[in-house]
Amino acid sequence: MTTTTNPQTTADTLRGAVRGTVVTRGDPSYDEARRVYNALHDRRPAVVVHAVDAGDVIAAVLHAREHGLPLAVRGGSHSVAGFGTVDDGLVVDLSRMRGVRVDPEARTARAEGGATWGDFNHATHAFGLATTGGVVSSTGIGGLTLGGGMGHLARRYGLSCDNLIAADVVTAEGTLVSCDADRNADLFWALRGGGGNFGVAVSLAYRLHPVTDVFGGLSCYPLDGDVARAWRELIADSPEELNSILVLALGPEEPFLPERWHGRPICAAFTCFSGPEAEDEKVLARLDGLGPVIGRFMERMPYPVINTLFDEQLPAGLYHYWKGNFSRELSDGAIAVHTEYGATMPSLESDTAIFPIDGACHRVGPEETAFAYRDAVFSHSFGGTWTDPADSDRNIAWTRAYDTALRPHTQEGGYVNFMDTDDQNRVRVNYRQNYDRLRTVKRRYDPDNVFRLNQNIAP
Repeated sequence: MTTTTNPQTTADTLRGAVRGTVVTRGDPSYDEARRVYNALHDRRPAVVVHAVDAGDVIAAVLHAREHGLPLAVRGGSHSVAGFGTVDDGLVVDLSRMRGVRVDPEARTARAEGGATWGDFNHATHAFGLATTGGVVSSTGIGGLTLGGGMGHLARRYGLSCDNLIAADVVTAEGTLVSCDADRNADLFWALRGGGGNFGVAVSLAYRLHPVTDVFGGLSCYPLDGDVARAWRELIADSPEELNSILVLALGPEEPFLPERWHGRPICAAFTCFSGPEAEDEKVLARLDGLGPVIGRFMERMPYPVINTLFDEQLPAGLYHYWKGNFSRELSDGAIAVHTEYGATMPSLESDTAIFPIDGACHRVGPEETAFAYRDAVFSHSFGGTWTDPADSDRNIAWTRAYDTALRPHTQEGGYVNFMDTDDQNRVRVNYRQNYDRLRTVKRRYDPDNVFRLNQNIAP
């Protein structure tokens, strides 16, 4: 590789090699092109390539290598660690590659790498089909799936990566490699949980399941450890069709929550029941048993709708700093920590979310995919989200103190998509027994660590 001394000249060369748009400093659209979901990462890349096809991605990867430019890959742009951007480097932006093609007879769908879960759910719902995919519709399918992929259907149908059946990847050599269980099986194994370490996923194919309407929404309670303990029992005793995420937050300014609870610490069961409508009342009764209900929004809705319920509360442009851990149980000690820090949430946008990852997630072996924590029953996500950059230090300090307090009550590793930029020291424990095998795959497909802006597995 050689290092260029004139980024503008290299960008002009790149414009002649791609069909998409190439944006550099000084262009009118530069500030918009460099912006990512998490405003904490205000970086200034040398060039942003809005790719429209795999050929553009290949040209961008080869260009970055030839000129020694750090390379960032952006799909839905939701990376909390800001891996979709880079100072003085090249960003491959996939946001114009969002097509989804559904095969209703085979119950599969193939989507381009820049598609969001909103795009995907809209396309598959037309055929009464769905797969596990996130809880915010603007999240990209690529980043979520490559990290594992938790969502409302996980207990019933497994993680997003468990439903991945094939992918097309542009490697560090600028080669398009197709992989599945039979072709380039080592790469296919690594993609299912190994993150963006191995290339640019320009298309992903999924197994689909019959899901049309669901019974879902929020049931809110006062912040209380007894509610969390009752929710713990709800998960243990409920059928896999019932998924519920325990959320600790400050009461949102929503009409279903009385005004006296706005801005006060609460906990909520964010529930999605994909079973028959005739059992909806039983679900409500179970939720009533968690504690005194202070507000509720629950109804039958098309499955894509439940993935939009937090979209307005979590728009692009907020500041985020997160941490995450796995655990085999939700212990009383963990609940005590969660309620302590839940009572001191630093902003209205901050929250804690505890995802159940049992059921179908446990029917995949710990070495069948790169997602290693198949013995974990819960995934804990927590962190500050705020609007004013002057509040950054306070939110980050709160999140780090929370993380330190929770660690004795959780497993050593956590979900890579909840890790921040200062969690590189956790990469080995996050991948556990699969780390050495992942490193072997990394050495084969990216020996020079071109794809290093991620929770990086160094070759």
